[in-house]
Formats: sequence, structure tokens, C-alpha cells
Amino acid sequence: MKLILASNSPRRQELIKLLDMDYEAISSDIEEVNDPSLSHEELVMDLAFQKALAIFKTHKEDIVLGFDTLVIIDDLILGKPKNEEEANNFLQILSGKTHKVLTGCAIIKKGYSKSFFTQSLVTFWDLSDQEITDYIKTKEPLDKAGAYGIQDHGARFVKSISGDYFTIVGFPVSRVYQELKKVIHKG
Repeated sequence: MKLILASNSPRRQELIKLLDMDYEAISSDIEEVNDPSLSHEELVMDLAFQKALAIFKTHKEDIVLGFDTLVIIDDLILGKPKNEEEANNFLQILSGKTHKVLTGCAIIKKGYSKSFFTQSLVTFWDLSDQEITDYIKTKEPLDKAGAYGIQDHGARFVKSISGDYFTIVGFPVSRVYQELKKVIHKG
């Protein structure tokens, strides 16, 4: 039995190494289906489960981890921006305010599945138009939920966080480790 990370995210592939477990990363290129009847917390867990299940279907002897991260402000979900204009809009919305980051995780193995989420709050400094323009030029915001990466250049904009830093990056290391200990000992 091996551990499979259902993600091609370089950040998640770096963070899973902190678990000191052998793993394989397999991209879960599913079409994400958002059920509008779900709360944000239920949605992030459901999307993580969809990703894990897609890989588990062909790896039934393994433990599969799926993740999804949502950035939410004023009940609005800020996903990965479609273009530079949308990235600019997202960063304008986040400027000077506090938003919520949810990371959902699903763990699936034969006879077992569990989904959970972790939550952190992030407060941004007020951002100037020039700061936003310069940041977008790095192209970094274009593949990140909420149009920023706290672990990269986006760190300049973060005034404070409340909660687990790794939730914001998209892989809540300590919670995943605690859950995996339970799963591995189930046999």
C-alpha cells in the first residue's frame, strides 16, 4: 500500500515530504463540479473527495489524498483568476480586508474514506494599484485561488494570519499527519 497525492501542485508536493512517507503524485484532472446547495465547507470537502476518488478508482490498494482550497470574502468565492483582469479585481477586493481560506482534504483507502477541512483567516494590507500591477506581471496570481500565493511574492501583502499557515498554502500538514496515523493503524 502506498500513499498517493491526487495533485500536480508543486506546493503540495513539497509539503507532503514533511510527512516522511513514501508517496507518488498523480494529477487528478477532473472537471470540478460545484454543487450550489453545499456550504463553502461542504464544497471544499466535496471537491477534495472528487479529486481523490478519481485516482482511487485505478489505485484501489493505495491510500489517496485529495485537496481543494477556497478563498472566500463576503460570501464570495475567489477561485483561480481566468486572466490578468480578474486577478486585478480579486486583489482589489482583498486589499485592506480579512478573508477566509478553507482547505478540504479527502483520504480514501479500501473500506475507508474521510473528508475534513481546515480554516484560516488572512488580513491584507491596503494595496496600491501599482503594487497589484507589478504583482500580476510576475504571473504568480494566475494559478492561485484568490490570485495570490502566501508562500511566494504574495507574502508581501499579508498583514496577519489567524490559523494554520499550511491551510493557506493548501496542505494542512499537521492535521493530515494526524488523520493518516489513524488510517494507517486501521490496517
